[in-house]
Parts: sequence; C-alpha cells; structure tokens
Amino acid sequence: MNLDFEKMNGLIPAIIQDAVTQKVLMLGFMNQEAYQKTLDTKLVTFYSRTRNKLWTKGEESGNFLDVVEILPDCDNDTLLIKARPRGPVCHTGHDTCFDEKNTKGMAFIDYLQHFIQKRKQEMPENSYTTKLFSRGINRMAQKVGEEAVEVVIESKDNNGDLFLGEAADLIYHLIVLLTAKGFSLDDVANVLESRHKG
Repeated sequence: MNLDFEKMNGLIPAIIQDAVTQKVLMLGFMNQEAYQKTLDTKLVTFYSRTRNKLWTKGEESGNFLDVVEILPDCDNDTLLIKARPRGPVCHTGHDTCFDEKNTKGMAFIDYLQHFIQKRKQEMPENSYTTKLFSRGINRMAQKVGEEAVEVVIESKDNNGDLFLGEAADLIYHLIVLLTAKGFSLDDVANVLESRHKG
C-alpha cells in the first residue's frame, strides 16, 4: 500500500469503523510510524498532534481497537480502518466519538453471513460449519427442517430463552444452506423488498 503522507505534512486521517456494526467510531491521524505500528501490532495506533507522540488507542483505558481490515481511499491519502472495539471508544465513555450507540443487533447477522462464507472458502478442520458443508445440500436442508420444527415446538411453551435459542439455530442453519446454494440473506431481503407494498 503506497500511502501519500506528504499531502498533510506527514499525516493521514484514519476513519475507524466497527467491523460488525459499520458504525463510524472515531477519526484520528497517523504518521508512517503510527501506521506501521498499527500493522505490526494489529491495534489501532495514532499520532497525537497535541502531544507529538504515538498513542495506541486503549493504552490507558484498556479499550483497544483490534484491526480487522485497512482500506485506503482512491487517492491513497485517507484510511478506513475496520476494527473491533474492546469497549467504549470515546474518552467521555460513549460508544463512539459522535455520541452514537454502537449496538450489534442485526449487524451481527451480516457479520455471521460473511463468517460462514469464509468458512465455506477455507473449510477449516474441526469446524461445525465445515462439517455441515461437507455433508452436502440434503443434510443441510434436513437440519433447517429439524430446526424449524424445534422453533414450532418451543413456540407453544412460555420459555422465551429456549424459543430464541431455537430461532437462532434456525437462522444459522438457513444461512449455511443459502451459502451452499450460492445465495445470501441479502438475496432473501431483495425478494422481500420486491414484495413489500409499503
């Protein structure tokens, strides 16, 4: 990655985004040394313009930012860093420096979709998801059917935790089946959107 540190006198802005929720967490600046330290440690490190030194986000609070992916913009003079925050990002105690809540919710479903797609590509040993892919479409479809029946059974009782657990199992196995068929939940969402009349 050939970054242009000269445009802003040795610094480039780094936008930090939660890798799961896609929320923008904060903005900081990096010089070449901070960028290299970020690459080496996999922890977001900035250059402090007020203290004139490097600082790794979380070195005092423990709320580090674990790097997932680093993307340059089209001019190679700004970075988008996707990270996993270990706690609130802002020094005020807020989730983000823009006073927004950073809750995972539905964003985790998108993360899970990508995780399952990666499992399909890499097929690591000792992975339940790999095991499902290895058994073929018929077994995956059967698992979706079994989980759907268990959701129906649990819906007739009043144990919310068991019902939600079975619903989670159903969604997970459905994502695996969709992935095996070359589709994703986005494709399902597109069908639902096309049917939606408002």
